[in-house]
Parts: sequence; C-alpha cells; structure tokens
Amino acid sequence: MNTRIFSISPLSFISPSPAEPRVFDNAVAAVDALTELYERNTRFLIDAFDALARGAPVTGRYRAFYPQVRIETTSFGHADSRLSYGHVAAPGIYTTTITRPKLFRHYLKEQLDLLMRNHSVPVIVSESATPIPLHFAFGENAHVEASATSSLADISLRDIFDTPDLTNTDDLIANGEYEALPGEPAPLAPFTAQRIDYSLARLSHYTATNADHFQNFVLFTNYQFYIDEFAAWARKLMADGGEGYTAFVEPGNIITPAGSHKPETDVVVRLPQMPAYHLKKKGHAGITLVNIGVGPSNAKTITDHIAVLRPHAWLMVGHCAGLRNSQRLGDYVLAHAYVREDHVLDDDLPVWVPIPALAEVQQALESAVEEVTGYKGFELKRIMRTGTVATIDNRNWELRDQRGPVKRLSQSRAIALDMESATIAANGFRFRVPYGTLLCVSDRPLHGELKLPGMATAFYRTQVSQHLQIGIRAVQKLAAMPIERLHSRKLRSFYETAFQ
Repeated sequence: MNTRIFSISPLSFISPSPAEPRVFDNAVAAVDALTELYERNTRFLIDAFDALARGAPVTGRYRAFYPQVRIETTSFGHADSRLSYGHVAAPGIYTTTITRPKLFRHYLKEQLDLLMRNHSVPVIVSESATPIPLHFAFGENAHVEASATSSLADISLRDIFDTPDLTNTDDLIANGEYEALPGEPAPLAPFTAQRIDYSLARLSHYTATNADHFQNFVLFTNYQFYIDEFAAWARKLMADGGEGYTAFVEPGNIITPAGSHKPETDVVVRLPQMPAYHLKKKGHAGITLVNIGVGPSNAKTITDHIAVLRPHAWLMVGHCAGLRNSQRLGDYVLAHAYVREDHVLDDDLPVWVPIPALAEVQQALESAVEEVTGYKGFELKRIMRTGTVATIDNRNWELRDQRGPVKRLSQSRAIALDMESATIAANGFRFRVPYGTLLCVSDRPLHGELKLPGMATAFYRTQVSQHLQIGIRAVQKLAAMPIERLHSRKLRSFYETAFQ
C-alpha cells in the first residue's frame, strides 16, 4: 500500500526536508497538518517543474511524498456497533495516504473524529513512502507535457519526476482482496491517495466539471431530455434566489450563483462524454446529475470515479423496456432486485453476489412517487411496479434468437430491461455507496411497442419532467435523513476499513 518506488536513474533524489510525525487528539488540527504537508510537498514539485521549464539545469530526480494518517489501537473493545464506519475491527496499526485534504476536509474531520472518540487514541500525521506523481501535484485540468518548454523537450519527465503508477491505483481494498504483508499496516480507507487522484483527473475529463463541484447526492440518467429539464429547472431556481441551493454548475465549470439570471461567464463548451450538472448546497448537500449515455461501460466508468468522493447516495433515473403486457408507456419501475448480464463488473464483483434493495432508498423513492403523482397505497400500482430489473450489455438483443433472452428474463421474473441500472447498483454495493433505481417505461419490445421516434414523442413530452421531479424529491428525502441511517451496516463486509 505504501511501497517506496526506487528508480534505476543515476541521478540523486531531491526532496523537501523530511517532516517529523505529529500526534493529534483533535481532528481539525490533524486535518490542518495534513493540508499543510500536502500543500508544501506539491508546491515543491510544481516549483521544481517551473524552474526546469525556465531553463534551470537538471541536477537530480525530484520527489515528494503524500501525507498519511495513522492510528494504533491495542484493544478489542467494541465501538458503537450502531455505526457502520468510524472504527476498526481489531487491534493493530492502520494507515492511509491522503490527497487533496482541502477538497476532503469535512470528510476527513468526520472520519478522524469518530476514530479518536471510538478508540480513545490519537492520530499520527506524517509523510508516507508513496511519491506524489507530478501530474497529480498540478491537480485537475493540467496538461503537464503541454506546459513543458523547449528546455524540457528532449528530457523524459519520467527520468526526473514520479509519474502515475498503476500499482498504486487498484481497487484491491474496496474489493476486499487486499492482504497486508507481515508487519505492514492495515488499510484505514477504501482508496489510496493515487487511486483518488487518478479518479479526480478522470472525472474532470469525462464530465467537464471539477471534483469540488460534485455533490453528495447523485442522479444518473441515460437521456439528454432529463439534462435539459434539470438545467431549465435549476436556472429558474437560481433566478428565484436558490431556495437553499447556492449555485448551479454546468460543464466547463460555468457557474450561475443563486440570485442570478445568467452564468458568471458565458463560454461555449463542447459537451464531454458524460456531462455533469451540479445544483450546489452548503456542505456538498446538493444534487449532481450526470448523463451517462447508454451502456454498462459508461455506468461502471463514471461510478468507479465518483466513488472516491464518498457520496451519500446515488440513484438511476432513466428509461427502460417494460417486459409485462400490463405495463404502459410512462409507467414507473422501482427496482428491488437485479439480473446482471452487463458483464463489466464480473471480475470485481462475482455475479453470485446478491445486490439487495436498501429499505431507506426504496422508501424515499416510493414516497417521492406518491407525492409527485398524487397516487397512494393500492392506487399507486396503476403507474408503478416494484420488481426485478435486468441489465444487459447488448442493445440489439431483439435481433438475436429471442428464445434464450426471453426465457431468462421470464425465469428471473424481470419486469424491466435496461443497460445501466444493475451496473450502478452493483458498483454502489461494491463501493459501499447507497443506491437505488427508478425507471420509466419508454418501450415494450415484447408487445409491439418499439422505441421509435414517432411513438416516443408524446412520452418524452409528458413524462420526463415528472420523472425528474420524483428523482429530485427522493434525493432531498435522503439528504434529510441522519447520515448514520443512510450508511447502514448492510453494505459492510466482515472486515471493513474504518473510513466511510
């Protein structure tokens, strides 16, 4: 986890002066120390690069290390068992590398405070043995190679700086596959610093918005119609004062603050692969909406990266094929189980692992449907069914011999078919992020209603706005819950990291 990387280069290492470990019994002071150390070490790398770009001679390899936090406990004493995180399972030494402490400040304060209170031990802040890659020291939106001047044109950056290393960016900890070597500390968090930095860079690339804009409650959709509706609603909300939301952020980091009728900057941005829109609230308690497009690959990719931000919940609100003759276009499907034929997570989460419905999320979604549509109790069954959603990786499954797919769908009791929902739910399960799915039936391929432009026009016009408002109402309900209730123990395995 913190293996020092040695170079075969004959150049000697040039590093900041070693930082002495510091002991803290106050979470705020510990996070301040982590921030100070991280800022010092990244500034060292940036300054070294800038000097070389201006023509300074190369006199060695420049290296600085991520900060880390460590605790040691000698007791098997039980912490508050009602909590799903904030404690370790057994005596030992636990550590994790830290990156971007300003971005994760609130999260780090909460996690460290819980550890110190639950185990009555201090935390130790020090330098780790994991180098900070130059690219990550610059942060998001930086193209280091493009910044190099002619004085660096003939020099490989890998010869004089550390670069991203895939051996430090895996998901072994989150997957429950990490095994510490004898005498090595156990992991304290589900992701290492380099794994987080990698995802922060990928988020900026895929969504065209910076990581600090992401909110703790995330909606995913597979159609641009939802984005258009969300943007129109959010802009009106900003013009009317925000109602508790502070800003609306669009791709390109275009910000419309509460109380404004237009963005602070008017820039035309080419939409990225998976554009993200953020309705911000203090404490990251707002809503992020991401258009993931069609297919399980995108669904896995974006949730792999958003997971490092440790959101409180993510929900899928998109379109699906209704599989029952009793369903109509525009009906809703609340998933309580999933058939996983998406295959993109088979190596990380075996298909025999059940993906359970989460009561807190299910109740929020059903309650939101009732409030927005006006249907309650038994009447709600007129427009919504609860059942199994199947996710497949072949959009044109209808063109194959249908006996195989249709037989499997019937045996599974599936009531809807899509290409993203099971992937998002499974990755939520894998990364301990509460998840849920509410889909809207947009076609019924087994019953003569294919998704064709003329047939879908009326559906899109009438249902998208209502469906989106249901999703927004659901995440608002989840945001109002105590966090310890939302992050329940049902997503935790036998031996978990202490950090949420």
